[in-house]
Amino acid sequence: MSTKPVSGPHVAAAHNVDGIMRKVIVALLPAAGFGVLIFGWPALYLTVVTVVSAFMFEAFCLKIKGAEALPYLCDGSAILTGLLVAMTLPPWAPWWIGVVGSGIAIVLGKQIYGGLGQNLFNPAMLARVALLISFPIEMTAWANISPLLTGPGPTDSFAITFSGAALADGMTGATTLGAVKTGFTQNQTLPGLLDDYSGFLALIGWERGSLGETSTLLLLLGGLWLLRQGIIQWMIPLSLLGTVACLALAFHLFDSQHYLGPWVHLNSGALMLVAFFIATDYVTSPNTALGQVLFGAGCGGLIFVIRTWGSYPEGTGFAVLLMNAATPLIDHYIRPRIYGRYRNGKPIDISHP
Repeated sequence: MSTKPVSGPHVAAAHNVDGIMRKVIVALLPAAGFGVLIFGWPALYLTVVTVVSAFMFEAFCLKIKGAEALPYLCDGSAILTGLLVAMTLPPWAPWWIGVVGSGIAIVLGKQIYGGLGQNLFNPAMLARVALLISFPIEMTAWANISPLLTGPGPTDSFAITFSGAALADGMTGATTLGAVKTGFTQNQTLPGLLDDYSGFLALIGWERGSLGETSTLLLLLGGLWLLRQGIIQWMIPLSLLGTVACLALAFHLFDSQHYLGPWVHLNSGALMLVAFFIATDYVTSPNTALGQVLFGAGCGGLIFVIRTWGSYPEGTGFAVLLMNAATPLIDHYIRPRIYGRYRNGKPIDISHP
């Protein structure tokens, strides 16, 4: 009786693309839902528009390419991209901001490179930065908290999202990072600027910002769940958050009047969203553990520099894109160990069989 196997042995992957996308979406939903809860119906409308348009752009691109659309549309990647884009937008932004953002993310950030797994830059961050540069007024009009149950109703909110009218000054305000940046230009110091800053409210996310700048706690819990599920690894989140915290602590101890402390940095902006859901993107981050640590530290350092001395209050999008561009260089110089490179304690010349 022959013992020859009928097929070669294979290593079964613990996760497939569909499963990964579904779990990341599930991990994001609590924070997204909380954002809708505190910003009301306009935030829900904008999220739905952004996700649906991302799905439609994906189908359109696949149709042009002549690819079999159904398997790719069902893998959840377009829905996840649309949700991430929505979480980087002002909750009361007009509907066309969501459509343009989805188009940039899917067409220019993903499909132009060949589709899923081949893009150089994170699509959601590419869309965020492109929108911020192109439409600075719409992308910096942060609505005041207007809870779903007590704010504008479904009909009034529909007009807010789809009428295209600018928000009244009384309906908007600055984020924590924006207030600090504006205050610095007026030569004010931090104690006065942060009198109303509550550590607990910042932790749960009861403040102005995008859906991805709201609940630090829910984003952290979602990220830890992804770690437990084995979807992401600890290297990038820990190195990114640790770098920001260490730099913030050092500068805050040096001059507490002009530099934000670690707690404010960690609970402001989209730092937690980026650390667990953006920077950990398989395609646009390095392959090795050491490379991922360097990538995360680079993102954290750039975020701190841009927040502290740059023109923009928030630096996460720019930092991620810059480090995405550096990923091929990191992978070139930091390569995984070659299996079997030593024989009898001596290196094997792999250039010859």
